[in-house]
Amino acid sequence: MDEQFILRVPPSVAERINRLLSENASSSEDKSLDLEFSEDGRTGTFVIGNDRFPASVLDLPCVVESYKTYDDSALVKTADVGQMILVRESGEASPDVVEYRHGLTPPMRDARKRRFRREPDLNPELVQRVEKDLVNIMSGGTVENLDADVNGQGDENARNANKKAPPAAAAKPEVPDTGDNAGEPDGSDSDDSDDSM
Repeated sequence: MDEQFILRVPPSVAERINRLLSENASSSEDKSLDLEFSEDGRTGTFVIGNDRFPASVLDLPCVVESYKTYDDSALVKTADVGQMILVRESGEASPDVVEYRHGLTPPMRDARKRRFRREPDLNPELVQRVEKDLVNIMSGGTVENLDADVNGQGDENARNANKKAPPAAAAKPEVPDTGDNAGEPDGSDSDDSDDSM
C-alpha cells in the first residue's frame, strides 16, 4: 500500500495548487511545489513558487481509509491515512499539540471528546494481582489473594454460602429395557456415517 497523508491548505494556496495541476500549468507563474521538514519531523515549510508557508504534521484522531477506482464501479483500498499536513498563513500560530482535535468531516468535530470511550481508572496493583491469580488458576492452582471485600459484601457471602444446601440431584426414573437391540451395544450415528452425500 502507498503512504498517504491529507494536505490541508488555506483557500488562496488551494487556488494556486489547482492552477499548477491544471492543463495550462505552463502559463502559471507557480512552477514549483516543495515541502521541507525540520529535524523534529513535525514542523516544516510548504513552498509554492517564491512563497513560503509554515506547515505542521498532525495525527488524526482516527484512521481514514483511502480508495481509488479504475472502472468507476469497483473501489480498491490504497492506504490508511493517519496524519495530516496543516499549512498555515504566515501570521498564524503553530499548534502546540501533536493530535488534531477534529476529524476530516463535520460529524467528526471534536471526535476524541465526543465519540471515543474514556480510559477506565484502574488501580495497577489490582490489575497485577488479578493477573497473577488468573495465571495460578489456569495452571491448576488456587487463588492466593482471595479478597472477599471486593464486591462490598464481604463476610455476608461466606455466611450465606454455608447456609445454602446444594441442590439435590433429581432422581431419574428407571425405564425398562425394551430389548430392541437384542444385547447389541448401542451404535451412534457418527460411527456409521453415510457417505452418500
